[in-house]
Amino acid sequence: MNHTAATKPASPVLTVYPILFAISIVHLLNDTMQSAIPALFPVLRESLLLSYGQIGWISFAMNITASVFQPLVGLYSDVRPRPYILPLGVCFTLAGIVMLAFAPSYGFVLLAVTSIGLGSSVFHPESSRVAYLAAGSRRGLAQSIFQVGGNLGASLGPIMSALIFIPLGQTSVVWFAFAAIAAIVIQFFVARWYGSQDLKPKVRHSAGTKDSVRTSSLSRRKVGLAITVLVLLLFSKNVYSISISTFYSFFLMDHYGLAKETAQWYVFAFLAAAAVGTFFGGPIADRYGRRNIIWISILGTAPFSLLLPYANLFWSGILVVIAGFIMSSAFSIIVVYAQELLPGKVGLVSGLFFGLSFGLGGLGSAVLGNFADQAGILFIMKLCSYLPLIGLLTVLLPKDKALRQ
Repeated sequence: MNHTAATKPASPVLTVYPILFAISIVHLLNDTMQSAIPALFPVLRESLLLSYGQIGWISFAMNITASVFQPLVGLYSDVRPRPYILPLGVCFTLAGIVMLAFAPSYGFVLLAVTSIGLGSSVFHPESSRVAYLAAGSRRGLAQSIFQVGGNLGASLGPIMSALIFIPLGQTSVVWFAFAAIAAIVIQFFVARWYGSQDLKPKVRHSAGTKDSVRTSSLSRRKVGLAITVLVLLLFSKNVYSISISTFYSFFLMDHYGLAKETAQWYVFAFLAAAAVGTFFGGPIADRYGRRNIIWISILGTAPFSLLLPYANLFWSGILVVIAGFIMSSAFSIIVVYAQELLPGKVGLVSGLFFGLSFGLGGLGSAVLGNFADQAGILFIMKLCSYLPLIGLLTVLLPKDKALRQ
């Protein structure tokens, strides 16, 4: 009898931790290489005589490339999953790292970071889809494991700047080619597992239904409103985060007279706290609800962000850590919440929100950089401190139970 074959589950019931940790490690390596770009800004600013605006456009070039292509990759993978594009994507990052190490001019730097952006456009939506397939019933935890690798990688940028790039210069970036090669090897392992799965995510059904339709009672209008709110929350988180990771070290150097190396440690504190917060955010959201933790994550940052531009150096270190920890959990929860709003479109949702994350960060860098040239870096830090107040819009999101009815 074929009863066993007929009832074989199409996707993992249990959480597949080896795969989750593998993609988290690759995320760490990928985002470590990406974080080399802002970590190089103090070096490039002096060696190529760049303005704040030009620094913002470097970040924009990488992020907007990833932003445009990630939703397209995600949409394509929903229809025709291609597991072995996972290692292929890291090859673009490898090429970009090598070009960046030896870039002789501003234009060549833009070309190098564009290649790195292409690598991210393949890696993030497909790896988020892998996290979804390997999650079992613990989607918040799975996204947090995946995301914490990226946040840890991003947090290493300031340390690399202080310990490697500032003392050794631009060409030292070439050593990160070994990280890219390691990531390619791991991605082949992940792709083999990925290819063995049923790559069409199943949509939960209400009692008595047989179609692959959404089971929530939410209307299209309510879903559209919820997606819009999630995008605005993502804007708040990413532009505030980019203001710290890209410009906060310059603020500390200009207004407190800190050395480049010392200023980078404050940025590291923010990003390291963000990595820790990301790890706890998903599991807590699985237990206490996605919407509740989104409230805390975005709006809860506001008191600390508003105080930060006015604090002395001691309190700046404390406030930047608290702000990073609280805000960091938002992204993985927003992605899972959106996947539940639009079941069956895992690749599209992942690509859209990762793409928006990069795009908003890149656009924010360009706009903030040009404003900083005109109005000063202090004005930028004060302006961005109000961004977490956008978290008030969370009141418009449907409660978690409405997604499962």
